[in-house]
Amino acid sequence: MDTAMSGRTAVVTGASSGIGAATARALAASGYRVVCAARRADRIAALADEIGGIAVTCDVTADTDVAALAEAAGPRVNVLVNNAGGAHGLEPVAEADLAAWQTMFDVNVLGVVRVTKALLPALVAAGDGIIVNVGSTAGRIVYEGGAGYTAAKHGLAAVSETLRLELFDQPVRVTEIEPGMVRTDEFSLTRFKGDKDKADRVYAGVAQPLVAEDVADAITWMATRPAHVNIDLLVIKPRAQAAQHKVHREG
Repeated sequence: MDTAMSGRTAVVTGASSGIGAATARALAASGYRVVCAARRADRIAALADEIGGIAVTCDVTADTDVAALAEAAGPRVNVLVNNAGGAHGLEPVAEADLAAWQTMFDVNVLGVVRVTKALLPALVAAGDGIIVNVGSTAGRIVYEGGAGYTAAKHGLAAVSETLRLELFDQPVRVTEIEPGMVRTDEFSLTRFKGDKDKADRVYAGVAQPLVAEDVADAITWMATRPAHVNIDLLVIKPRAQAAQHKVHREG
């Protein structure tokens, strides 16, 4: 534990699994008091017990939940990791499931805005606050079948860049991390509605995709830079992924 970070507060949304859970663990190991926020109360309660954090059941699309999160976080927040997100479906635009598109916008874009708006006073009050928005390489590059998700992550990138301009004279840094291929327990399963075969094919032949801990390590590095250092954008991919459409697969 880094004693220099003792007494400092970090809030992580989407902390019940994957990148969010790994980030909560990494920040706690660095000495932060971590507020773990997610919809699945049992999972974040177990995580909070494990790392000595605080569990807050929170749906980032619900105003009342986000207000409760802000209250639990307290008057000063040093780090906000907007990690809650997700992809749903892989249909072409002509066959778009508009309900799935709405969910992706509600969580990936409006959820980030809602949480950021609620916690911004505490981030300013901390005097050295930092916002880390977890985007995706899909926020820079489009691909067939991914329009709903790529549009949402492009929207998140625009929010991040705009917020940085708007807060230029405030003691708050605005950063974004854009992971490429990350193998977690749930991301592809959610996208393919629980179809494990389809989810596994995404990573077929890729010997070493990123894992959640790789991204958490990068987020923690961003969050622990000196207060005058702003990592505007960090793109992180496995070596096997030269580009969104070019991945080395063995066999």
